[in-house]
Amino acid sequence: MLQRPINRRAKSRNYTLPAPIGGLNVRDSLDTMPETDAIVMDNYLPQETKIILRKGYTPYVMLSAKIETLVSYNYGDTACFLACGGGKVWDISSSVQTTLLKEGFSLSDWQSCQFKDRVFLVNGTDTPQVFYLQENEPVLENASFTGEGLLPSKLVNVALIKQRLFFVEKGTLNAWYGEEAGNIQGTLIKFDLSTVMRRGGRLMAICAWTQDGGHGIDDLTAFITSEGEVAVYAGSDPTSMDDWSLRGVYRMSKPIGYKCTMQYQGDVVIISEDGYMPLSRALSIDRANASQIAFSDKIRGLVLNRTLHGKYKRGWQSLIYGRMGYALFNVPVSEQFEQHVVNVSSGAWCRFTNIRSHCWGLYQDRLYFGSDQGVYLFDEGYADDKTPILGSVEQAYSNLGSVNLKKIQLINPRTRASAKYALVVYTNMDFEERQMNYAENIDRASLSKWNKVKWSSLANPIGTKWATLKGKIQSRWIANSATGFKASVVFKTKTSGNLIEWYDTGFRYEQGDSIL
Repeated sequence: MLQRPINRRAKSRNYTLPAPIGGLNVRDSLDTMPETDAIVMDNYLPQETKIILRKGYTPYVMLSAKIETLVSYNYGDTACFLACGGGKVWDISSSVQTTLLKEGFSLSDWQSCQFKDRVFLVNGTDTPQVFYLQENEPVLENASFTGEGLLPSKLVNVALIKQRLFFVEKGTLNAWYGEEAGNIQGTLIKFDLSTVMRRGGRLMAICAWTQDGGHGIDDLTAFITSEGEVAVYAGSDPTSMDDWSLRGVYRMSKPIGYKCTMQYQGDVVIISEDGYMPLSRALSIDRANASQIAFSDKIRGLVLNRTLHGKYKRGWQSLIYGRMGYALFNVPVSEQFEQHVVNVSSGAWCRFTNIRSHCWGLYQDRLYFGSDQGVYLFDEGYADDKTPILGSVEQAYSNLGSVNLKKIQLINPRTRASAKYALVVYTNMDFEERQMNYAENIDRASLSKWNKVKWSSLANPIGTKWATLKGKIQSRWIANSATGFKASVVFKTKTSGNLIEWYDTGFRYEQGDSIL
C-alpha cells in the first residue's frame, strides 16, 4: 500500500502592511482602494511614514459669547489677536488680560484684510472697521471710505490686490476699489460687473490669482459670483484702459460663503458646491467634471455630502497651518462641525471630529478656534479640554500578499506612544461592516495597563490594552482569528495624555491552497 505523501510546507505566512499613510479615501470602491488608504480616518493625521493621533485643545480665553471671527494683526515686531462675538470685538493678544474694543455690532461674522499697518473688517451690515496700534495701544474705529453711491455698511468682503483694497458690495455685482494705489482711506470707485457676468447673482469674493507661487506684477484679479462665474482681469490700475483688461469670464462650481478662498502654493482654492477647487483647474474644464479635478477629489464623497446639506450654514472656512504642514477646512455639519484636513506635502486627507469650532485663526504661528463661550488653543496637550480624544481608523482592504483564502491567526500593530494606552484593534474580512465600539478596556492612559484585566472578562474580547515603552516602538502579537480573502484593520484609541504613532501592522495567517 502506497503511503500518502505528507505536505511539509510551512502553512503560515507573514505579511507587513504599512499604516494607511495614503489617508482617507471616499472616492474609490472598497475593492479597488489602495491598501495604504483608509475607509475611515478620524483624528489621525497621515504623514510620510506613519500616522499620528492629533493633539487636543485647551481654553485660551473665555468671553461668554459665541466667537464667530478671529483676526490676527502683524506689523513689525508687534502682533495682536482679535475675537469677534455677540456683537463685540475684543483684543485677546494676552490670555490673561483681554480688552473690549467695541460693542453694539449687529453681526460678528466679519471678513478682514491687512494692508500696511491697518486691518480692515467688513460684514455687510455694520459700518466697516479699521484696527491699528497708536502708541502701542489698540484702536478700533470706523473706516473712512466714501464714494459716489457708496453705502459703506453694505461692504461685505475685502481683499488686497496690487497695493489696492478691493471691496464687495453685498447683494450686488459691484466691486469697489481705492482711487489711488496705497490708500488706506479716502475715495472708493465702483466697478460694475453686471455687464460682464451673464448669469447674474451677486459678487462673493475677489482674489489675486498667480501661478508663480508669489505676489507680483503678473498677478491676475479674479471676481467670483454666487452663480459660479469668474471674471479674470489683467493689470493693476482699473482706472486705466491701457493697464486693465478682461482676460475672460469662466464658469465653475458655485462658491460657499464669503470666506470661500484660500491662497495655496501659487493658486487659489475655492470652497464650492463640488468640493475644494483649485482655480487654475476649475476654469479649464466644464462643470460636469468638476468633482473629479477638485483639490478634495480623494474625499469627494464626503465633501459633496457636506456641501449638499450644509452649504447655507455659517462656519465654512479654510486656512493653512504651517506648523504642522496641513490645510484645514472647517465644515458645519447639522448643529456640529468637522474639519477636513490635508497634508500639504503628500495630499493625504483625514477628518477631525469633536471640535465645536465656529471659526479658526492663526496667531504667532499657533492655531486657535472660536467656540460657544470663547477661544481655544488647538494642537496643544493630549486631550480635548480634559475630554479623551477618540481616534478611529479603518484601513483599506488588503489581500495581504495572497489572492487565496486565508485564516488570520495573529496581528501586530507596531506603534509608539509616550505612555501606556488602550487600543481596540481587529480585522474586518471581505467587506463586512462590523463595528466594535470602545469597551471597558478603554480608559485614561494611567488606567490602561494591558494585563490588569483578564482577557475573558472583557465585554469586547476583540479589544486589548496596550502597553508601550516610552519612545520605543511597541511590537506584540495579538490573537485575531478571522477568515476570508481580504482584510481591513480597524484601529481605535481613546486616550487622555498620550501621543500615538502607528507605523505598520504585521500579519501571520494560514493560506488555503484551493477552495473545494
